[in-house]
Amino acid sequence: MQRREFLASSAITVASATLLAADSPGKIVASERIRVGCVGTGGRAFSLVNSFSRNKNCEVVALADIDPGKFGQAVAAVEKNQGTKPQTVADFRQLIDDKSLDAIVVGTPDHWHAIPTILACLAGKDVYVEKPDGHNIVEGQRMVAAMKKHGRVIQMGTQARTTDRMKSAIEFLKTGALGKCLVARAWESAKQGSIGFPKDREAPPGVDYDMWLGPAPLRPFNPNRFHGRWRWFYDYGTGDLGNDGVHRLDMAAWALSAAGEAQGDAPLSLPTTVSTGGGKWYFDDMQEWPDTLQVTYEFGGKSPKLLTYEMRIWAPYGFLGESEAAAVYGDKGYIIIGNTRWKAFGPGNTVLAEGTGGNDEAAHVENFLDCIKSRQRPNADLETVGHPSSLLCHMGNVASRVNRKLVFDGATETFVNDKEANALRTRTEYRKPWVLPEV
Repeated sequence: MQRREFLASSAITVASATLLAADSPGKIVASERIRVGCVGTGGRAFSLVNSFSRNKNCEVVALADIDPGKFGQAVAAVEKNQGTKPQTVADFRQLIDDKSLDAIVVGTPDHWHAIPTILACLAGKDVYVEKPDGHNIVEGQRMVAAMKKHGRVIQMGTQARTTDRMKSAIEFLKTGALGKCLVARAWESAKQGSIGFPKDREAPPGVDYDMWLGPAPLRPFNPNRFHGRWRWFYDYGTGDLGNDGVHRLDMAAWALSAAGEAQGDAPLSLPTTVSTGGGKWYFDDMQEWPDTLQVTYEFGGKSPKLLTYEMRIWAPYGFLGESEAAAVYGDKGYIIIGNTRWKAFGPGNTVLAEGTGGNDEAAHVENFLDCIKSRQRPNADLETVGHPSSLLCHMGNVASRVNRKLVFDGATETFVNDKEANALRTRTEYRKPWVLPEV
């Protein structure tokens, strides 16, 4: 019997489990743990390393990072959480090739989401990947194709999908208490600072900068194009629309769909048009993506809907009581869903219902690990949840860059009769050897 079949088998007996002692505090026996390798160890990746190594059902066996300076904190966290020291490597492909690993966790910058995910699928491994799914539309499509062809489980890191807070809000919306809902909105108004204009310099000692660039064009090292700030550049990130906006858009679209279904509407599909307003209006620095943005998505068909996204990353205040949130508006009431609470209002702003809860990723990690064993779709399944939510971000970014309203064909995920917009569905060129893998 193969190890993966063993993990999925219901024939593991209590008697056999008692013969093996757990070798880490709080962990189940080693033979039953899911073996995990983590790509990336800083920022969001460190949070994932921490969450996975804390989970009793898995063991973080190996870490990969192009910056050896990031290993110390991550290794210490794994040792503290599970009592064993993980292997550390510079090249993530060693994790892909390790046949003893069951799953790969991808916590890298956006431009490094697709290639490790696809290669892991080709190697028969399941994947937890940070949001958005890829750097562009074609990458996300290729990730979904790899998942489907090779029968893999992929969870995207929109952790609100597994929170009691969102689940309770969705259950309320399913009652139909808000009436006919036609409009939703999502927003970000948390203040961020200028990144200035630092000069190019040598990469930090030990950093494999060429590999960090990967498929992106070769450019001199600049601290703004590296840890933490890479997200503000076209080559590596997807702006704040793909950074934080994907969470709020995912919440808004899910909530709008649930409210519509309560009235007998079909589940929300992909938008039919997208348009934007705004630009880089506030910060005088190296950032390329907009700091001020409004995106409008129209959903056509028998039950048309409207979704708007607003981004003001220079605002030192919230909106409707929340710095980042989603709202749905119906003819009998509306709901505001924040990161720790939600509240629904009726006529005269009477409170219809409310709920609270956190945004912790531990339950999302647990859901992914459970689905590795059950082979069921996770809560943020890449095909049905992660990629569609990521598409909203990519569509908005493309519309912003061409500065016009676009018609979208959801069946092909292309822009209708717009060569310039379709050229932005992928990179002009993938720098060899880091081409997008075929599936």
